[in-house]
Amino acid sequence: MKILVLGAGVIGSFNAARLKESGQDVRLLARGRRLEELREHGVVLEDSQTGWRTTTQILLVDRLGPEDEYDLVLVAVRCDQVSSALPMLAQNRCTPSVLFLGNHPGSIEEMARALGRERVLLGLGNAGGYREGHVVHFIWSRRLTVPFGELDNTPKPRTEAIAQMFRSAGLPARVVKNVDAYLWTHAAGLPAFAGALFMAGGAMKGLSQRTDLLKLLLRGYREALRALRANGVPLRPAATRLVEWIPMPILVFCARLFCKSKAAVVGGERPVNAAPQEMKQLADEFRAILCRAGFPSPASDALFAEEDARTSANTFPRLQ
Repeated sequence: MKILVLGAGVIGSFNAARLKESGQDVRLLARGRRLEELREHGVVLEDSQTGWRTTTQILLVDRLGPEDEYDLVLVAVRCDQVSSALPMLAQNRCTPSVLFLGNHPGSIEEMARALGRERVLLGLGNAGGYREGHVVHFIWSRRLTVPFGELDNTPKPRTEAIAQMFRSAGLPARVVKNVDAYLWTHAAGLPAFAGALFMAGGAMKGLSQRTDLLKLLLRGYREALRALRANGVPLRPAATRLVEWIPMPILVFCARLFCKSKAAVVGGERPVNAAPQEMKQLADEFRAILCRAGFPSPASDALFAEEDARTSANTFPRLQ
């Protein structure tokens, strides 16, 4: 399979390297300083759990031309960068399948309008982490399966082919229905988490010591889940509904344990602090959902206000 990975951050770099090492024909699209780093060093990944570092040489491009032919474009950019990527994807009609991996449920209709619903597939990211210079520090587990699917919920030959592509690279993947529900459910806790983290000074250690902020985070998460259900979005996976029923002291205890883990720093603290614009966009999307639901959301209001304070109207994300 000939694949273009658009976006050379954590998810893009991780998947490009794994797919290349499994024998796929991969190109990686990057720009600016990131492109220069990749030309000089290759894709350098460091497993944050083991410290193991690998270098993979991948063919690099800085654009997707109108006549460029790929079997699949895998788009791995932040939700606040999707709009800037769509014109380049739209002018290319030679690639039948475009799979977006990440936290961008609010951009689904924009993607469909720009590319055509038949070309768009959606999925969750399968790695977390951050970039430090030319090195991508990532966290990943074989227990983390990539759920992805078609917009019309109808499996097609390409769907299983893409799933097999991931599996051949040692990356578990499964085709799901209602993939948009998976995206919304996963995103529901992110702006609440970001707001609480910012209130704690941007450090997981500080957040772990603030019971009041952990409770606020969890109340905001519950508000977001309740609002999704009120708007007709089923929670996926269905076990997420347990968050609404488990007693708060137990949730706080579990949240505190997570905040003290290395995974929380690598996969939470560092990415959130590096991308406040993404968290702000997700907060705005959930503001709209909460407003449509029509019930009070005091925890979310307080948490989202913190994200407002961390961003500026003059800050614009760049696609890299």
